[in-house]
Amino acid sequence: MGTRIAVVGATGNVGRELLNILDERLFPADEVFAVASRRSIGKEVSYGDRTLKCHDLEQFDFSRVDVVLMSAGGKVSKEWSPKIAKAGAIVIDNSSQWRMDPDVPLVVPEVNADAVLGYEKKRIIANPNCSTAQLVVALKPIHDAVGIKRVVVATYQSVSGAGKEAMDELWNQTRGIFVNDEPAPQVFQKEIAFNVIPQIDVFMDDGYTKEEWKMRVETKKILDEKIELVATCVRVPVFVGHSEAVHIETIGHMSADECRALLRESPGLMVVDDPKEDLFITPKECVGEWATYISRIRHDPTTENGLAFWCVSDNLRKGAALNAVQIAEELLNRGIIKPEKVHA
Repeated sequence: MGTRIAVVGATGNVGRELLNILDERLFPADEVFAVASRRSIGKEVSYGDRTLKCHDLEQFDFSRVDVVLMSAGGKVSKEWSPKIAKAGAIVIDNSSQWRMDPDVPLVVPEVNADAVLGYEKKRIIANPNCSTAQLVVALKPIHDAVGIKRVVVATYQSVSGAGKEAMDELWNQTRGIFVNDEPAPQVFQKEIAFNVIPQIDVFMDDGYTKEEWKMRVETKKILDEKIELVATCVRVPVFVGHSEAVHIETIGHMSADECRALLRESPGLMVVDDPKEDLFITPKECVGEWATYISRIRHDPTTENGLAFWCVSDNLRKGAALNAVQIAEELLNRGIIKPEKVHA
């Protein structure tokens, strides 16, 4: 007997991707439930070659399931994740609501899989921010090998990270430019078509945005509190796929060639890096892929132990849905989810 899973927020970008990935990875689920807000009752979503009708979040009996993949935003998660956990399910949450809660593990399976064992305190496990997830997968092998002292990262984040309305806004503005009918910005602070916006989330008192703060504190929680990190997060007119320019200062020495060889053998990573052949990855090429791609690995001559590289990933996958499913797989592999559980 397999497990039973509910996807909350099943009609959103990440919710639909969760269903795709559960099917693609052949997750051993006897039954998968699509759950959404009341206004989505009866809507249909795809799960492999099957079609699921959405259940009402407020009426669904969560004692029927083992795991809930929560992708309905922080406000909904704040209210519903504790209720769902009390009903007996384990919640894997994609929002920022629980990430910095000391009683909630923040997990990227390739980096800190053992942290899932901390689920018992609240029966909630947090998924990191999309830009953090791909970054720490790349940093982990280097940190294990020689230690990382400092990270400077600039992100180039696609509009899908802000939801379906943001994707629609980019499409409508791009089309409008060519027909002399440009819609005013609604989702973003400024026009996103043919533009870049150096603000993701709200500005904080120190001048950094909350997205930049998230990258700093989440990297510390997942990987190592001693690592210092500074980020500049930028929204770019790309539909799917986050890119990052990463500069790191290591504690011990590692050459670019040694780094390239190490990352090629590391879980979750794919190295595509040959400047002589113009080989590197762009966000368009990573869409639909599971891996985090690394290109342009090189020595940073401005510091004694400096490395730089380009990091690209499908943010709807590794940055959200794929990571959540991998956490569920980790729970299954460790026997925390027990497939033989009898459901009423």
